Amino acid sequence: MKKEAKESRKKLVLLDAHAIIHRAYHALPEFSTSKGQPTGGLYGVSAMLIKIINELKPDYIVACYDLPKPTFRHEVYKDYKAGRAKAEEDLISQIIESRKIFEAFNIPIYEKEGFEADDILGTIVEELSAKDGKDTDIIIASGDMDTLQLVSGKKVRVYTLKKGINDTIIYDEDGVKERFGFFPELLPDYKGLKGDPSDNIIGIKGIGDKTAVELIKNFGSIENIYKKLKKDKGAFEKAGFSPRIIKLLEDGEEEAVFSKVLATIRRDAPIDFKLPEKNFMDSMEPQKIENLFTEFEFRSLLQRVKSAFPQKYAEDSLATEKTNTTGPEEINKIGIALWLLDSNFINPEPEDILRFGKTDSFAKAKEKILNEIKRQGLEKIYYEMELPLIPVVREAETRGILVDTKYLKELSGKYHESLEKTEANIWKAAGENFNINSPKQLGEIIFDKLKLSVKGLKKTAGGARSTRESELGKLRGEHKVIDEILSYRELQKLLSTYIDNIPAMVDEEGRLHTKLNQAGTTTGRFSSSSPNLQNIPVREGLGAAVRNAFVAGKGFHLVSFDYSQIEMRILAIASGDKNLIEAFKSGHDIHTSVAAKVFGVSEKDITKEMRRKAKIINFGIIYGMGVSALRANLGGTRAEAQEFYDNYFKKMPKIASYFEKVKKEAGECGFTETLFGRKRHFESIKSRIDYIRAQAERMALNAPLQGTAADIIKISMVKVDKKLKEAKLDDKAFLILQIHDELLYEVKDEAIDEAQKIIKETMEDFKDLGVPIVVNVSRGLRWGEME
Repeated sequence: MKKEAKESRKKLVLLDAHAIIHRAYHALPEFSTSKGQPTGGLYGVSAMLIKIINELKPDYIVACYDLPKPTFRHEVYKDYKAGRAKAEEDLISQIIESRKIFEAFNIPIYEKEGFEADDILGTIVEELSAKDGKDTDIIIASGDMDTLQLVSGKKVRVYTLKKGINDTIIYDEDGVKERFGFFPELLPDYKGLKGDPSDNIIGIKGIGDKTAVELIKNFGSIENIYKKLKKDKGAFEKAGFSPRIIKLLEDGEEEAVFSKVLATIRRDAPIDFKLPEKNFMDSMEPQKIENLFTEFEFRSLLQRVKSAFPQKYAEDSLATEKTNTTGPEEINKIGIALWLLDSNFINPEPEDILRFGKTDSFAKAKEKILNEIKRQGLEKIYYEMELPLIPVVREAETRGILVDTKYLKELSGKYHESLEKTEANIWKAAGENFNINSPKQLGEIIFDKLKLSVKGLKKTAGGARSTRESELGKLRGEHKVIDEILSYRELQKLLSTYIDNIPAMVDEEGRLHTKLNQAGTTTGRFSSSSPNLQNIPVREGLGAAVRNAFVAGKGFHLVSFDYSQIEMRILAIASGDKNLIEAFKSGHDIHTSVAAKVFGVSEKDITKEMRRKAKIINFGIIYGMGVSALRANLGGTRAEAQEFYDNYFKKMPKIASYFEKVKKEAGECGFTETLFGRKRHFESIKSRIDYIRAQAERMALNAPLQGTAADIIKISMVKVDKKLKEAKLDDKAFLILQIHDELLYEVKDEAIDEAQKIIKETMEDFKDLGVPIVVNVSRGLRWGEME
């Protein structure tokens, strides 16, 4: 009988919505949709809601909100929460939008003017404790520790955030007692004594945390403290409290009592609360969640929801539309079309196609997408560039690249040995052994023990001191341990991602078949996955050695065809800058030519340092580099960087006017175009939020250049494939990889000269662009030893 009673108890989760979204907003990066709508806080709320549902498995969920108008606390104390900074505009917008999340999950919302969300929570707890909710266990999910005063035994618990939005803890009555030294009902007394700066609750000035805890542990509530104080002051002296503390108590009675009132959660808000009629899972409507997450562009969260509720999605979701009646090749074709319409749909899934079409029919979605391709003038890109490329990519993936697994095994032994030595060096430099892979322990060593400065370093999403590689790189030269840690991480990444991982991924012939993602980036370029071969370092060093594991088959050579300074050439074409055009036409070194122009000297007088600076800004402007980034790369002062930056555009005005034109047109039209007509949309370029708009403008400057480079290499892949077939070399020369601006072929030795000539000439055949497109060719038996 007891077992049956236990199983019949229901579980209600009460969401302190305001506290959760505040925590999520400050814990997560500044995400935004392609339209510029800020969504960092919304993402955090959604992620936490899914986590709560997964972990707590509630029967019912209810959300409680604050309203923007003053509460009864403001009426009795005008300075209540007066010290808080005004909420940022994009936080306010996300608080408003967050209601959509609970509406999509069919979660009822409770709120009342004049009361805070805490008071709504307290009222619901009180009502359920007094009547029909006696068989209901309550868990309050909040980022606010004030709700701990509502905890009661194991019937009312608080699920709260320790750090960020992932590190959580559940407090029952024993847990509160263990943390504070007293039971939950005394928490308002605790705040009444010590105050709460975050709410501008004054408490008794001079009494801090430890003293407040000891007073409560010895004498209980504020009322009991003062009753005892008036009756037997000596009891406080016996308990170890100094005359000063006793005097503070005597003088601060009014403040303590009033502060307790402010800190106490009300349990009598005038709301009409009822448990939801339906169990939470029964009331869920997957379509509503999908629609909202599509609006917010939460693709990863949508997958998380599907994993959390497989049965609901199997029954109801649009995601289960029978696309198995359509072949994978057709789905891939329409996915690429969708990506051309909106490049934010990286590697589109069937569900993305259906959602874009706002239909559960693949045929109707296909029709809508293809009509939109026509309406936007993307037919040439789609039908003449992307679709013919599909079989070329498939053949490259099918052939794969041969891997020398024996070489990798030897490299593994060598690098693991280096890893252990580096680990020992780190421990020696730190003066103790610790877990190098623990950000917390590493941070304690670097910042607490070694006292390295955190000035200029970013924090993690959870507010901790960051030990990411990008941040540690700023500390190079400050202490020898930093270089050792960076070396350790490089070795560890190479081992886990490539050296130890790849041998298990090759087929029975020893070939690795990486996935070449035709719609894998927002720029139009390819990406590579399983594994990602685009991130293997090119230059000399530990990473470059990994390239030697990729080899040609017997009787073959690897031949690399790499576009030379392709984006700089495209900048010359797009801007019409005579200096750049002439430098490329004459075959001069572009960085030397630009340095001569900027510094006002002849090319023969250009030093290595002058060329280095010109190279940095040449590549930097392509990616929207500003003065601060330029200074960081050049060295020297900001004033020197500003002068160099200004002089560059003064001497090359066509480039400056080109970028202004791109920014202006993107702002007006909401998209940029490549020289071949590929579009990339930037709806967030019209955002009213400065940092989002500025970010979109930087990406827009580079989009036509990088996108045109992507177009050129894709056009070349199709044309080369056709030319090799015409020359009957398609069984002797095989495309095996595409990495950035490089195509890698495996070519039979007897056909190498003929194939090389055809491939190079075809890739360079863009004479109508007005600037020579140059391809550098190298060959070898190993990818890392090409000459």
